[in-house]
Amino acid sequence: MLEAGTDGAGAVIQAELLRAAHSARLAGLPRAAGRAISVVTALRAARSADAAYRLTDLAAALREVLRLAHRLPDAGGRELPALRGSVRQPYTPKGSLRLYGLFSEPVLTATGHAGAVTWTADATGRLHTVSDVAPGGAGRATGAADRGVRIGDTTLTHRELSRAGLVVSGATVSPTGRLGAGAGVRAVRASGAAWHAEPLDRLWAVPVAEQVTRALTTDQDLLFLDVTLTGTVREAAGECLIADCAGLTLRLAAAHDDPALPHRDNLRLLASARGARLRVVARLTPAPFPRALLLAVSHPTDPGARVDLGLDRLRRADLPTSVTPAAGPVPDTDEAPVHLLRRRVHQAVSGGRRVLAFPGGRDADGPRLRRSGLVTAGELLDELHAAAADRSRDPFGRLLPADTGRFARAWLAAAVYAQELDRALCAAAWGADPGGCDAS
Repeated sequence: MLEAGTDGAGAVIQAELLRAAHSARLAGLPRAAGRAISVVTALRAARSADAAYRLTDLAAALREVLRLAHRLPDAGGRELPALRGSVRQPYTPKGSLRLYGLFSEPVLTATGHAGAVTWTADATGRLHTVSDVAPGGAGRATGAADRGVRIGDTTLTHRELSRAGLVVSGATVSPTGRLGAGAGVRAVRASGAAWHAEPLDRLWAVPVAEQVTRALTTDQDLLFLDVTLTGTVREAAGECLIADCAGLTLRLAAAHDDPALPHRDNLRLLASARGARLRVVARLTPAPFPRALLLAVSHPTDPGARVDLGLDRLRRADLPTSVTPAAGPVPDTDEAPVHLLRRRVHQAVSGGRRVLAFPGGRDADGPRLRRSGLVTAGELLDELHAAAADRSRDPFGRLLPADTGRFARAWLAAAVYAQELDRALCAAAWGADPGGCDAS
């Protein structure tokens, strides 16, 4: 796939990837099988000009499946079960739980699954989820808010649960916080809590840097922030909000770009509410500057209410009639030139190996990375270009087949390094503890 790029990855290459996924599943490697299917789904979206396709998603899926293939032969100990993955997560008995609804978000994955997940918190602030995800497309995701979810002998829609509460006895919980719905589970509906009331208020009381450290080092990547909207800025993927968060200039982007979901429309409306003070739930996205995906906000004119940005639609009447003017222009971010490496990684995915075999501007990119102190990045970029251009000849002067193994290893090294460098720079931008995200 890396040899051909998205334009050349037609039915034959996709069939080979699906065959590899099937072989991985038979070999007891469900995690690798799932990642391979994600690559095929993203490839099909790219070739069909799907509006929801993102090159970054395809590159991430390809990076993960290659990383698994690279690590599995030498893995052992506790690393091997994590690399293998599991078809079903184990559930542990947790006794009785008193849960308070936080928000709901639609799910629309690259593997062809859709639905919704509702997030709840217990009295100690620990997060739990109730999910309804099954094979489907955007239609299933948009209708998920009003679909009933059965927990024990109680049935609530996601919209209801996100604002209500539950008392659960005989609860079972997976390692990721997902609630089980076994025969022994009993649940009754209870009152919910406002975001500014206990026990939910304690989620926003955690210092921002501590939240970011947790998001970078665990599977819990949600941030609970108090922000003031100050403006907008345009990125490659579209417009995003600029907000002040505890003195940091934060970018809040749409969590999903599928036109069937209201994320982008809600973001445009919020952009006109400059000066509004909101309590938000966002998902951290590693970047050289503070950036997160916006999932839910307190209502702009009713702090006691909340808006799930992927399921609810804001109206012009929901916005405040007068707000404080924006503080001024968005400051420029002095970013390390990681984009030079990331751009070549993405070019290989879209155009294939041959795109990087041409000289282009590669002679200037390596020295620029080294001047910025990113020596390893410069070396990885040089090796990526060298592997792409490496074509030996036989004694008669004919070109031999390219060494696709060398190119794949060079691409994987560059992709993993760019990911880890983004994590380290993200921690620095938020003033957080990198927690092992060392890309030096």
